[in-house]
Amino acid sequence: MNKDLIYVIEQIGREKGIGKEVLFEAVESALLSASKKTMGLADNVRMELDRRTGVLRVYARKKVVEIVSDRKLEIGLEDARKLNREAELDDELEMELPPQEFGRIAAQTAKQVILQRVRDAERDAIYSEFVDKEGKIARGIVHRVEKRNVIVEIGKAEAVLMEREQIPGERYGPGDRIRAYVVEVKKGIKGPQIMLSRTHPGLLVRLFESEIPEIAEGIVQVKEAAREAGERAKVAVASTKRDVDPIGACVGLRGTRIQVISRELRGEKIDIVEWSADPATFVARALSPAKVSSVTLGEPETEGGQRSVLVIVPDSQLSLAIGKRGQNARLAAKLTGLRVDIKSESEVEEERRQEEEERIQGSEVLAQFPGVGPQLLDKLVEAGLFSPARIVRAGVESLLGLPNVGEKKAASLFEAAQAWVTEYAAAQAALETTAAALETTAAALETTAEPMDPESAAPDGESPGGDEAVDDPVPRASAE
Repeated sequence: MNKDLIYVIEQIGREKGIGKEVLFEAVESALLSASKKTMGLADNVRMELDRRTGVLRVYARKKVVEIVSDRKLEIGLEDARKLNREAELDDELEMELPPQEFGRIAAQTAKQVILQRVRDAERDAIYSEFVDKEGKIARGIVHRVEKRNVIVEIGKAEAVLMEREQIPGERYGPGDRIRAYVVEVKKGIKGPQIMLSRTHPGLLVRLFESEIPEIAEGIVQVKEAAREAGERAKVAVASTKRDVDPIGACVGLRGTRIQVISRELRGEKIDIVEWSADPATFVARALSPAKVSSVTLGEPETEGGQRSVLVIVPDSQLSLAIGKRGQNARLAAKLTGLRVDIKSESEVEEERRQEEEERIQGSEVLAQFPGVGPQLLDKLVEAGLFSPARIVRAGVESLLGLPNVGEKKAASLFEAAQAWVTEYAAAQAALETTAAALETTAAALETTAEPMDPESAAPDGESPGGDEAVDDPVPRASAE
């Protein structure tokens, strides 16, 4: 070992981006492993490579005993005190061993260990470099395409852009430059696995940060983003200063800023809305360009579940609010994190009319139930249980929640409602069956009926074109 080894280690460290100390430890570990396999060294031996001179020293740690049974692991008390006057029994002393020559097999073993440790260190260095790039944009060059998955060279590493993470319609070839969002970096057997995406909403957010100075400076903030890659996206922005218009800052003069981002995303249409802390206001803005009449927030069905919201729009705005194949409504739901239900004003009015009819008819039916007086009927109506069908859907537990309604009363009322619903359903089924039978009979009669020939309908000796035909232009069949 000499200074040439130090030079080689330093050169490898620079080329591979690996720390010198990691390489020194790799060499020490490799030489020690080779020595144990070929020379039978015990586990109490360690090797140390001088970082300045390249000199290799071998040390062995031995236990001080009175009677030595294994010279590789133990040392007598007398010999130990020659090395250290204060040595006592059961102490452990580290002593330097004479250097040993390495044979061909040992050298080959050391070489394999060093190469493996260098590869591992290189992978760790690449992983450490890219793990901090999760959630950021990476630039690379397409190396190859395998089964529609794009392999991208990013510095010393290779990243994968899966087919499902590509914008529909985009095509890539070797040598193409690409910008993508780093979704995940994880360790693998063959090195770090870097997963890219061109469809992730984070790519849109990072493009806004890179193309719009106000966002990079923190004056304008991107609060939320939702995408249907290659088609349309919605971005919610807010300003930290009152005199800065967040939407105008993102759009730019004559739309120059937003056009750059749109071109990067293959012409994706981007709607920019102003974020609001009020959910109702935010939902109304998220559905733009549609105009909203009212927004009603609902409670989540389960604890910690997603909240729902009912949005009412003018009839003329319904198709615009829903969007092509429901796209506008879906993006608004993703942007706000709410389940959005959109209805037109006429739909809501029709539902109210039907509910009022159900309330009137249901109250009349409930009033005929045994034990249901005016007071109980009013309580049922107030609780929204104004028809037998609603009582059955709500269950007997809802009746027990009413004041002054015991278990017996609730059970009898629920049974009466069930009986009425069953009877009503049977009657409806019978009506539908009868109606279907009548329709079938009418169709059969129309099929078997023969059309009347106008010429055969005229009396003997008179032609259809006579005076009577002129007076009566509609042919008539004579009754015999």
